[in-house]
Amino acid sequence: MDEAARLAELLREAERAVVLTGAGISVPSGIPDFRSPGTGMWENVNPMEVAHIDAFRRDPDRFWAFYSQRFTSLRDKAPNRAHAAVAELERRGRVRAVITQNIDRLHRAAGSTRVVEVHGSIERSICLECGGRVELERVVEMLAAADGAPKCPACVSPLKPDVVLFGELLPAEAMAEAQALAEEADLMLCVGSSLEVYPVAALPAVTLGAGGRLAVITQGPTPYDADAHVRLGGDVVDDLEAVVAGLDS
Repeated sequence: MDEAARLAELLREAERAVVLTGAGISVPSGIPDFRSPGTGMWENVNPMEVAHIDAFRRDPDRFWAFYSQRFTSLRDKAPNRAHAAVAELERRGRVRAVITQNIDRLHRAAGSTRVVEVHGSIERSICLECGGRVELERVVEMLAAADGAPKCPACVSPLKPDVVLFGELLPAEAMAEAQALAEEADLMLCVGSSLEVYPVAALPAVTLGAGGRLAVITQGPTPYDADAHVRLGGDVVDDLEAVVAGLDS
């Protein structure tokens, strides 16, 4: 039995499977990951200078000069067949939720319904002064109309993307939900993540510690490879579609 068929069998046996995804699942949609040599987002940019909460507070206009490019580029991306395969696993009742480190909204666009966005989402921007929220389309309009940081319509303070920047804590509610899902899971399927960025990288250990199984689909090594019951390292679309096909056989 090949690894995709083995994973399909694990999904058939599981009652509380969850999926954990990272940047690798969105690469086929044309979104670069963060650290791959030559193509990673941080290859030529120091994230501490452009994507840190202190950089935002110090100079919101400079921060948005970088981040506006990211916003506009992500806005037009579409989910790929890997996202569709994950949504299909949920539709069939084989997984109960998707925990994602991605901010790109593509799991929801593909049809996944229970998505825990532990790093936030580009769906909206927030005002740190009055708590106001502005949807993505309006923020993009603001960016196109004037240089610098988009301003809160209520109090004219600079808006911040509702995503977790370096130097910020992850949203407590989302992390609590992710932690509970990991503790209850009898199978965690990790897709497109190096599983090196904490605290999310600790979630597979939570599942393993509670007696659950672990499966990993990603290119490149992870700290959990030796613990994985199934390890796939090819193209993420091909691997996930093979798993879904295995459920039909």
